[in-house]
Amino acid sequence: MKFAAALALLATSASAFAPSSRKSASSSLAAFTADTIPGALDPVGFFDPLGFAAKADEATLKRYREAELTHGRVSMLAVVGFLVGEAVEGSTVLFNGEITGPAITHLAQVNPIFWVILGAGIAKAETKRAEIGWVEPKNVPVAKPGLLRDSYIPGDIGFDPLGLKPEDPAEFVAMQTKELQNGRLAMLAAAGFMAQELVNGKGILETLLN
Repeated sequence: MKFAAALALLATSASAFAPSSRKSASSSLAAFTADTIPGALDPVGFFDPLGFAAKADEATLKRYREAELTHGRVSMLAVVGFLVGEAVEGSTVLFNGEITGPAITHLAQVNPIFWVILGAGIAKAETKRAEIGWVEPKNVPVAKPGLLRDSYIPGDIGFDPLGLKPEDPAEFVAMQTKELQNGRLAMLAAAGFMAQELVNGKGILETLLN
């Protein structure tokens, strides 16, 4: 069920992944700096209290944004997995309905075959992401490991099954900001979920409803 929920959430946030208007969007983000990248909203503006962005060149800033987007997307999937997995535990045909308890214990209860499928899926997805966004290792200077392609917009890996990505560059930037904000909230939520379940040994829904 968590796997199905993950696929569903991927579809809902697909608009930030697609390449359909890569050329026009790339031109709007030609100067990838702290003053131009998406994600800053009033009244806080660009939030960087430790000054990471100020110390980063363009290539490093792009890697920071790629990392933030990736962690945000994983966290959005995790939050859905926590809630859906606990809501249907013991009552679905998936894994014969044998998965029970807090969500942080679910993966440890699944059949080992699931780990093989999960690992293969993650490996395939990460390999594809690397091929799209990263310069081939043989072409990367020793002093610049993990170099992203100049034309690559962080997070834009070509996944948009519902065709939600705007053609207008300004609308694309606005949608990127929305995804970033949701991802940031999800990172906080996922961390909170894990901490709460470790503290009291109960599922999130059980904690909220009882």
